[in-house]
Amino acid sequence: MVAPRACLSKVFSYVPFLLVLIDLQCEGIEGGINAEVEKHLEMGKKLLAAGQLADALSHFHAAVDGDPDNYVAYYRRATVYLAMGKSKSALPDLSKVIELKPDFTSARLQRGNLLLKQGKLNEAVEDYKKVLLSNPSEKEANEAKSQLTKADELQRIITQARAAFEQQEYTAASELLDILIETCVWDSELRELRAECYIQLDESGKAISDLKAASKLKYDNTEAFYKISIIYYQLGDHELSLGEIRECLKLDPDHKQCFAHYKQVKKLNKQLTTGEDLVRQEKFSDAINKYESAMKTEPNVFHYTLYAKERICHCHSKNEQAKEAIRSCTEVLEQDAGNINALKDRAEAYILEEQYEEAIKDFEVARDHNDNDQGVKEGLERAQKLLKQSQKKDYYKILGVKRNAKKREIIKAYRKLAMQWHPDNFQEENEKKQAEKKFIDIAAAKEVLTDPEMRKKFDSGEDPLDPENQQGEGGQHFHRSWNQWQGFNPFGSGGPFNFKFHFN
Repeated sequence: MVAPRACLSKVFSYVPFLLVLIDLQCEGIEGGINAEVEKHLEMGKKLLAAGQLADALSHFHAAVDGDPDNYVAYYRRATVYLAMGKSKSALPDLSKVIELKPDFTSARLQRGNLLLKQGKLNEAVEDYKKVLLSNPSEKEANEAKSQLTKADELQRIITQARAAFEQQEYTAASELLDILIETCVWDSELRELRAECYIQLDESGKAISDLKAASKLKYDNTEAFYKISIIYYQLGDHELSLGEIRECLKLDPDHKQCFAHYKQVKKLNKQLTTGEDLVRQEKFSDAINKYESAMKTEPNVFHYTLYAKERICHCHSKNEQAKEAIRSCTEVLEQDAGNINALKDRAEAYILEEQYEEAIKDFEVARDHNDNDQGVKEGLERAQKLLKQSQKKDYYKILGVKRNAKKREIIKAYRKLAMQWHPDNFQEENEKKQAEKKFIDIAAAKEVLTDPEMRKKFDSGEDPLDPENQQGEGGQHFHRSWNQWQGFNPFGSGGPFNFKFHFN
């Protein structure tokens, strides 16, 4: 619904035409308007003055239908169209007025102004010249002369702009087109030409803006939709590209260029969206295959190749394929050093490889690019804790397993080491003491890493058996001596048993 204040503002901008309408009241009556048509004209005039444009328009429609040869009805309807910003609808009515009453200078002058805005300079010039030949008022004559001068200047600038474009002087051409479009605001050809300049100047956003305007100004402008789709595609926005190319095909389903591009974008879009669905389902290997297929579908657009590689890097990292993740993420960062997603994923891979200092570096670079990313802050804190922890006791290293080792692998490693380092295997006192210490560490590592809660704490950089980390938690400290571990069965699930191993 249009706001009343906005309507009044538009109406006031057309005050000269309202005055003409008042002057026409008597003239219309003399033209033999029937009573019903006169009623609609009068009611429409009152509603127009009140800013009720839609209601006024309805009455003027009725007046035109009641008397198709009444130029007053057409002129008043044109005035409403102009107040509503519907110049395309006003133009035929003004032409009809001039057809019915060729000496109606106000209608001809207004039509000339509309033609000028559409960039139809020759037709506008013809109207201005006829105004001057039809005994106009002093005000109308001055306006017609002024507009003729402007039209001549615009013709000269158009010639210069086209010459600059042909000579590939795109900046100069775009500046000249700026001047033209200030007046010829509804000229789709000028906007398309300026869009071409912007494309050559690598100003895609401005090009899209002009092409979108051109697609609205010119009916069935398939070329504009095609160009917009191509620009979005080259920018890496396959979804917007797909939307625009569909608009082209709505206008012309048999458009060869649009259909060929549609098939390409649709295929790529399907691969990339399927890849994202697979990532959400944590089917990372399948997702990698989709992204690799997408790179084959479109190997020439940098944005898609980089995006696919970034997602492959993410999948490897999430799938705990550390070496593959580091390799693929590094490939992304060689092309886009500030890619925060790749930095985070490579940092996580470095953590899996226990390269904590490298992980810290990546998180710090990511933080420098975006200090509001909570994931980066938390990752950096975790990597710093893990580095500090690694300089103390590392239960993974004690058992010789990776950080992503399964419980079965942990127990297997523990059993092997427990058998190897059981103090009963050693006779000399010093060796036995070293073995006792080693055995206690092995048992402690197994206790932490096979308990989900304790392992989670350890993975976040906190040693659950360290008394310093347990202060205030009310938990029991891990203070088992060798005497407490005697009688312990390394092949069981842990804890003291009534069973004691003796080795000869």
